[in-house]
Amino acid sequence: MNPNLQRLQPYPFERLARLKQGIAPPSGLPHIALSIGEPKHPTPGFIADALIAHLHGMASYPTTRGTPELRSSIAQWLSRRFSLAPGSINPEQNVLPVSGTREALFAFAQCVINPTTDAIALLPNPFYQIYEGAALLAGAKPAFVNISPERGHLPDFASVPHETWARCQLLYVCTPGNPTGAVIPLHALQELIRQADKHDFVIASDECYSEIYDREEQPPPGLLEAAAGMGRNDYRRCVVFHSLSKRSNAPGLRSGFVAGDGELLQRFFLYRTYHGCTMPPHTQAASRVAWNDEEHVRANRALYRQKFDAVLKILSPVLNVRRPEASFYLWPETPGNDEEFARDLFAQQNVTVLPGTYLSREAGGQNPGRGRVRMALVAPVEDCVEAARRIRRMLST
Repeated sequence: MNPNLQRLQPYPFERLARLKQGIAPPSGLPHIALSIGEPKHPTPGFIADALIAHLHGMASYPTTRGTPELRSSIAQWLSRRFSLAPGSINPEQNVLPVSGTREALFAFAQCVINPTTDAIALLPNPFYQIYEGAALLAGAKPAFVNISPERGHLPDFASVPHETWARCQLLYVCTPGNPTGAVIPLHALQELIRQADKHDFVIASDECYSEIYDREEQPPPGLLEAAAGMGRNDYRRCVVFHSLSKRSNAPGLRSGFVAGDGELLQRFFLYRTYHGCTMPPHTQAASRVAWNDEEHVRANRALYRQKFDAVLKILSPVLNVRRPEASFYLWPETPGNDEEFARDLFAQQNVTVLPGTYLSREAGGQNPGRGRVRMALVAPVEDCVEAARRIRRMLST
């Protein structure tokens, strides 16, 4: 067996299930889950229609690179969304469709990390747990960069020691962030690119929440946009991960893409040729029409703004909570221990939230998730409002 399997920590939802075990919440209160970031808005009908219309594609093996039509749609979307130079995203060289960003974020580490060296993978803290598991199973040591409210809930990259940068082979960033919704500014992304040049590492930017943001006139910047602003239209050392799960409310479609440095993607393509993870033809057809349409994405953002407006009006008087720049999460402080808060909320009000300590690690003498919970406002607006009222009711008693 791979000895690195012993280094994996329990997944947050395993810990949450243990926390809730044996508790019988009030039977008269229907359960409301704010714990899992699974979109519940309806998948647009035209995406489902395209999927069904191309089911005959199951008669053929899909290729690892995907269809030229899908890659072209992705390249055009990236260029429009992030104002990239015309032609700088070549569908043949700079784009690779993947079966959701989760598997790609994991596989990418296995491809780029050299396990024979004393490698480090840098991770934001708190973080999406796939980053840590990917680093460990690739043979790297995870090193954590804490966030804090004083820094706008952004990772304190300035605190990373020189010797850690020198050993870094892969840096994971998540912008907008999970669980904070904080957006890394363009100038900060450009500083990370300069660090990557100086210390010879790769940046993997998880941008799967980039299309859910508060201000319509101010979309979050991305890593490729930062590189282009430096005149780096080859996107060297930069790779981004995008998904239709959140953007188009299609988590079951398992569709996303990786884009950026053409040389890195060529090697990742080689890895995936053996890995055998290809997107079914009907999924590719549905994905293409999804990337070509923005109307449903704007409507999706409007629904989340409606939920933030309603929920924050209820919770702000009783919790220290801020409206995020992007994503669909709230990251409030809890009055006391975050595990106890989550357990009591489930026991008394049948509402599930995720303790912040389950999403973070002790680093630098602190756990930046302690005393916070993650609330995913993915349920229908009336359920989110009801959950907020129950939380306020529990706090008032």
